[in-house]
Amino acid sequence: MTTTTRRLMLLDTASLYFRAYFGVPESVKAPDGTPVNAVRGLLDFIGRLVQDHHPDDLVACMDADWRPHWRVELIPSYKAHRVAELSDSGPDLEEVPDTLAPQVPIIEAALDAFGIARVGVAGYEADDVIGTLTARATGPVDIVTGDRDLYQLVDDARARRVLYPLKGVGTLQVTDEAWLREKYGVDGPGYADLALLRGDPSDGLPGVPGIGEKTAAKLLDAYGSLAGIIAAVDDPKSKLTPTQRKRLDESRPYLAVAPKVVKVAADVPLPAFDPALPQSPARPEMVDALAHRWGLGGAMSRLSSALRP
Repeated sequence: MTTTTRRLMLLDTASLYFRAYFGVPESVKAPDGTPVNAVRGLLDFIGRLVQDHHPDDLVACMDADWRPHWRVELIPSYKAHRVAELSDSGPDLEEVPDTLAPQVPIIEAALDAFGIARVGVAGYEADDVIGTLTARATGPVDIVTGDRDLYQLVDDARARRVLYPLKGVGTLQVTDEAWLREKYGVDGPGYADLALLRGDPSDGLPGVPGIGEKTAAKLLDAYGSLAGIIAAVDDPKSKLTPTQRKRLDESRPYLAVAPKVVKVAADVPLPAFDPALPQSPARPEMVDALAHRWGLGGAMSRLSSALRP
């Protein structure tokens, strides 16, 4: 009996449609004048990914909650600067360009029309869905994202890599362990420790004062992990400088909770869905209707062609 290893591609969808929005001119509009640059850019990008990387399974992972309360409870500053409106009953409202927000439902409708799996789970970010699907996968995984946080999932032994768009969505950087070690001096799991030590203003993570990227990499090289660094703080014989020891010691409350915030979840309760890449649009009449309504005939046709085996 033989088994077929399936290649899984996971899209960090919001990250990619933001890239498409800023990479495709806003002059790309529907017949009624509504900008559809993000929609066209994302559909074309998915088509190129399918043609170039030939995934067997493809999942568009969604942010059902871009700023989960369980992360905010641990670090209140988490993504706080991106909040447009706080909510007591659901996800906080994120600041999104006025001409991008109306395009998101069109993107979702287009994915559904093609039959591309779209998965989001209440209380979790797309990163967590990606982390869970990556943990469950039995074959190679390509994670397509413009978010460096997902570098933590890179694992050569399990054929997990990140495809990171460099210019818009046209040029991809293939991120594997060799690239991570050359750039940051760490492996995949080490990247999460590096990120929480240095902090990340774009996510509202304060980091440890005085510990930048290079110092964090040196500490991880010397002590192996965040746990090893904390052990070194408690070891008077360790080679930490007095200033490093003091700053790390004073940052213990932050360091105690930061790993849960920074590390993606691997145990999200996912709904049942079919990840198989469709070989033709699941609902061709809906594809045609969307193409007509939004002036997306070219993008819809190109993606349909890319799906054909």
